[in-house]
Amino acid sequence: MDALEAIRTRRSVRKFSSRPVEAEKLAAVLEAARLAPSWANMQCWRFVVVEDPEARAQLSQLSNVESYFAPRGYKTNPAQKALAEAPVVLVACGVPGDSGDLRGQQYYLCDVGIAAQNLMLAAHAVGLGSVFVGVYDEEGIAEILDIPPEIRIVGLFPLGYPEGESKGGPPRKPLEEIVFRGKWKA
Repeated sequence: MDALEAIRTRRSVRKFSSRPVEAEKLAAVLEAARLAPSWANMQCWRFVVVEDPEARAQLSQLSNVESYFAPRGYKTNPAQKALAEAPVVLVACGVPGDSGDLRGQQYYLCDVGIAAQNLMLAAHAVGLGSVFVGVYDEEGIAEILDIPPEIRIVGLFPLGYPEGESKGGPPRKPLEEIVFRGKWKA
């Protein structure tokens, strides 16, 4: 699958089969993340691979931050179940001290985000599904996974074989709504 095809056809997956992820596919996904560009090539990302079912269940529980979801009309995090069901969860972390900080912009967030996009596209290209989970109890997860306090968790990525057929993704805004030429136009 070429890069543009992967971008066009990738969808967030929240339901996974119990089929295990082969070591070579997991390695390919992690390698794609490793090859991402970063601020001054600092490569501030780190990934914790979580395969233990009990640990994944704990991550699932720590992703249901009620104060975030209840006001938005959700009883639970829509991706919470995926964290427990997927055979692998990748916890993407950033090392702020190994990245740039310019005018208040902390580039570790961007750097890990770029690596995460590579991760999700590579997963799709090798037949796996993933979804970005960005709401979680960071302190609780750090405690479970022994992540040091100077490291920041940027996102959780359930990874595995999708359960069922893809129904396609949500519609995207046309380029005319999001691209301005020369200057911003309201």
